Amino acid sequence: MQSPAQRGFRMPAEWEPQRAIWLAWPHHRADWPGKFAPIPFVYGEIVRHLAAHVQVELLVRDAKQREQAQGIFMAAGVDDRCVRFHEIATNRIWLRDSGPTFISDGTEKAMLHWGFNGWAKYRNHRHDVSVPERMNEALKLERIVPMHKGRRVVLEGGGIEVNGKGCVMVTEEWLLDPSVQVRNAGFTRDDYEQVFADYLGAPHTIWLGHGIVGDDTHGHIDDLARFVNADTVVIATTRDKTDANYDLLRDNARRLKRATDAKGKPLNVVELPMPKALLYEDFRLPASYANFLIANGLVLVPTFNDPMDRVALSILAELMPKHAVVGIHCVDFVLGLGTLHCMSQQECV
Repeated sequence: MQSPAQRGFRMPAEWEPQRAIWLAWPHHRADWPGKFAPIPFVYGEIVRHLAAHVQVELLVRDAKQREQAQGIFMAAGVDDRCVRFHEIATNRIWLRDSGPTFISDGTEKAMLHWGFNGWAKYRNHRHDVSVPERMNEALKLERIVPMHKGRRVVLEGGGIEVNGKGCVMVTEEWLLDPSVQVRNAGFTRDDYEQVFADYLGAPHTIWLGHGIVGDDTHGHIDDLARFVNADTVVIATTRDKTDANYDLLRDNARRLKRATDAKGKPLNVVELPMPKALLYEDFRLPASYANFLIANGLVLVPTFNDPMDRVALSILAELMPKHAVVGIHCVDFVLGLGTLHCMSQQECV
């Protein structure tokens, strides 16, 4: 049987045309202890910007959640003609990871339904595992279950970053740690590279080291390094030698500066600052500007009431001049251990 890549499918880059952005309405209060109240209003701001650029597909548990969302959207000035609701239960909102990955052959698209095991950490993911199948009741696409060595492949979308031209970036911490939050026991570097080639149309893998401190997923790439065009990568950095991220970010920057694209050409590596450490009690939260979301002509960037907010927004605006670059206040939102990219999943045209 031919692989999706052999059939001409690939995962498009995030800046390529999108039909929709998929989101799930927040409801798991334990993810934002003592801070849940403002989270739906942050959603209102996010959806207001997205709906001006792209169709928004929103998962809600029931009619009550739909009414709550509609009331907040009305107050926020959301164009509700660009929002469609789906009654699909979720355990958590992080559709980047529990949702499907969309691939295209240029004419038709399909969805990859990865296995999902709650980041090999949380047991309460009974609803999340069926999200792609439930979404496909509306989409009616070919639903592909990635397999390798006779096993279903467990992956999350927040761990993969593609340029649409044959490259994928991942971290060793996420996939190769043999004892912590293991997704696919026994899989080697070669196994994953074959999966990426077969299912993402990305035969060239760039391996970085560790993800940022505080990352609940154990090393997702989308808090660390992101493509902004086919040959340019932004990498989170800090100049504070006392920061727990300092050494690991330097190592990742060195790796990227030695890396090439799928054609063997060096990458253009641009440093993106980190905000100062954001703490909840004694726990460091995964606050990172790299968790931005690209939609049609729009980039939403998490901000943290930090002097580096303006610097990060300026860097991204310069790198993506055809996009409106908008900051979204995420000091409360990041308490859920993710922000804008983690909560969303783009669907290609």
